Amino acid sequence: MTMKAACIGAGYFSHFHYDAWKRIPEVHVAAISDLDEDKARAVMEQYGIEKYYSDYRDMLEQEQPDFVDIITPPPTHLEICRFAADRGIAIICQKPLAPTFEEAQQIVETAEGVGGRFMVHENWRFQPWYREIRKLLDDGAIGDELFALNFRSRMGDGWSAEAYLDRQPYFRTYPRLLVYENGVHFIDTYRYLAGEISAVYSKLRKLNPVIAGEDSGVVLFEFAGGATGVWDANRYNESNRENPRYTFGEMLVEGSGGSIRLYTDGRLTLQRLGEPEQEHQYHHEDRGFAGDCCHATQRYFVECMQSGAPFETRGSEYLKTLAVQEAVYHSAEQKQRIAIEPDEQ
Repeated sequence: MTMKAACIGAGYFSHFHYDAWKRIPEVHVAAISDLDEDKARAVMEQYGIEKYYSDYRDMLEQEQPDFVDIITPPPTHLEICRFAADRGIAIICQKPLAPTFEEAQQIVETAEGVGGRFMVHENWRFQPWYREIRKLLDDGAIGDELFALNFRSRMGDGWSAEAYLDRQPYFRTYPRLLVYENGVHFIDTYRYLAGEISAVYSKLRKLNPVIAGEDSGVVLFEFAGGATGVWDANRYNESNRENPRYTFGEMLVEGSGGSIRLYTDGRLTLQRLGEPEQEHQYHHEDRGFAGDCCHATQRYFVECMQSGAPFETRGSEYLKTLAVQEAVYHSAEQKQRIAIEPDEQ
């Protein structure tokens, strides 16, 4: 059965969405809406979309799609979600979900009310290396106890006086940047790999004076299951890789029986205690965005829509990620460890 989709947004990242929908045979994108008609028409021509609407309300009213894909800036999400949810339209929505945690809560209450179907397009956990690492952990490849997760990222896309202008200029004005826009992915992925986060301690900095928000941070995570995590990232200094946006960095996962390493070219290795490091074979390819994770995310959305299964990143679940994000900022402001109570998640 083919599902009818309508999409809102024609900016830089939307192309990864449209490319993915085009490769999913169960989905037909019937229409697109964007305030910039020229951008929308270019998307339509490239991906074979037939109808354009300047007003998303007209599009949703007239097209009555099975679902809407919201690929617009965070301040627009609440209004769009309300309009779609009131009409019983399922929603997949890009992150950041909202400018504030309170507004994110409103979106979730609105979109999931009365049994509404709502999924955050949180694509990081769908990157192929993280799905494979989760399989290895579930299989006990490095023991039955997880000790630590460590990730180091150097993007190098934010050091110049023209930082972010070419691709995503709105980054320059975000009062919160690194954690709000990028770190939230890792918070969610750490939760996917290691379970709920019980406390954080963070130090955040602004290295490039031309931007408003932070572009460097080190965050220590404590997990309810006993493991710890470190996220060490900045967008100022550069990677030594040709494509730093493939894995966005390198990861070390340690357990009672050994280690898993993710390299910046997507390779995974296993090093069991007392044994040499060995490459672990699995499929990944440099297609689309970060291992084609948008396609994997949207493929998963379609499968859940068809089966009725709950989404991993449904709104009520994603609020747990956003609660940790808020704790990271509070920790940096207060310069202290912040505990996260279970009822906050």
